[in-house]
Amino acid sequence: MIIPYLTALTTYFSYGLLFAFGQLRDFFRKSVDWWSASTLQGYAPICLGLEDFYIRRLYLRIQDCFNRPISSPPDAWFDVVERVSNDNNKTLKRTTKVNRCLNLGSYNYLGFAAADEYCTPRVIECLKKYTPSTCSTRVDGGTTILHAEMEECVANFVGKPAAIVFGMGYVTNSAILPVLIGKGGLIISDSLNHNSIVNGARGSGATVRVFQHNTPSHLESVLREQIADGQPRTHRPWKKIIVVVEGIYSMEGELCKLPEIVSICKKYKAFVYLDEAHSIGAVGKSGRGVCELLGVDTADVDIMMGTFTKSFGSSGGYIAGSKELIQYLKYTCPTHLYATSISAPAAQQIISSIKVVLGEDGSSRGAQKLARIRENSNFFRSELQKMGFEVLGDNDSPVMPIMLYNPAKIPAFSRECLKRNVAVVTVAFPATPLLLARARICISASHSREDLLKALEVIGTVGDMVGVKYFPAEPNKQQVEVGQVKKVD
Repeated sequence: MIIPYLTALTTYFSYGLLFAFGQLRDFFRKSVDWWSASTLQGYAPICLGLEDFYIRRLYLRIQDCFNRPISSPPDAWFDVVERVSNDNNKTLKRTTKVNRCLNLGSYNYLGFAAADEYCTPRVIECLKKYTPSTCSTRVDGGTTILHAEMEECVANFVGKPAAIVFGMGYVTNSAILPVLIGKGGLIISDSLNHNSIVNGARGSGATVRVFQHNTPSHLESVLREQIADGQPRTHRPWKKIIVVVEGIYSMEGELCKLPEIVSICKKYKAFVYLDEAHSIGAVGKSGRGVCELLGVDTADVDIMMGTFTKSFGSSGGYIAGSKELIQYLKYTCPTHLYATSISAPAAQQIISSIKVVLGEDGSSRGAQKLARIRENSNFFRSELQKMGFEVLGDNDSPVMPIMLYNPAKIPAFSRECLKRNVAVVTVAFPATPLLLARARICISASHSREDLLKALEVIGTVGDMVGVKYFPAEPNKQQVEVGQVKKVD
């Protein structure tokens, strides 16, 4: 991404100013603390370093823009609980007031997070039958008939012979990668992969190399170089090479260049690990993710990972692959062996929502949801770009980041949108690079055209107020027609 020179300069200056004043305040704080007796003599400070400085002097100033509590289902509209602070934003207290806001932040891609005419009654019946938790691991007493049905349903849906399901999406990546590869292996990871992948790769003990974001040519050069050099010091051949990519990158909204990456991995005999957390259920003609959308045979993707928290309105994650791979994971993966299994109601929600998507509920609602999210996403992205915003990502992606850059614009954009009853998610360092703060919009099939028009009106007004329209806006059709009439006259 190429950042405008003036924007980069002002952003660096803003952070520099915050850093300088923060250091000055810390100096006076230490001077005052030196005179007061400490109650923890001899203890090393738990919070120390630049991370602590960042939290105290930068994050706390704008923490009201994050962690906003809600008091309703995360549907197209939801209730946001108001909070107040009496100590300059250091602590926030919830009030009894709520604001009804348009929801542009939740991953409710297909609208299953709210009550559904097919899913909800079945989940309620399941809750009565099985209770909220299995209170056991999968290998002990935590496997019900629903778990077996769910894994078979997931495998069929994604087009793989078998699947295994876990109770948390983040852990699916961070716990699986150390099981798949270890010392003597090589992980080649996209530079913008999710933190769960980064932590899983670090914990595996394998050598980790990074390639430029979504750049197949650089991936090939890294693969060629690493295969030629071999393992560090010994230069022996790698025991195993896994290339890890995402279907839709959660902070960029970009689709993975999967056909080119699969072709390169075949050429160099590397395994492909595909994280479809944000793409499964959201893209593709029948919601089967980027493989279906981009025409890639699922047989060419060795390990398929995804979550149920985005498109399916549930919790947990899955790994799909060959029967041998899944059987191996059931014997070795600590999440399967030691963690409490996914709850039966959550499993029922997954099964029911997949049936709706596939039309097995006897209706066409699934196809309508898929068509609506595609139309909503492309319409909203197009209109934002016409208004002059810098919007990342590709068509069909329901994730669309609006670039803010400057740290002062993060709270301004978030607070002004909330005042106008539009709830957006703003993202800054350390979730993104320091210069690349953004507002991340997530579109849902549950949004009506009226909802999107209201959101565009509010975001357009706030964009002008805050100054985040980095490109000239396109003239609307009426202006163009008036101009043409004047020329004719």
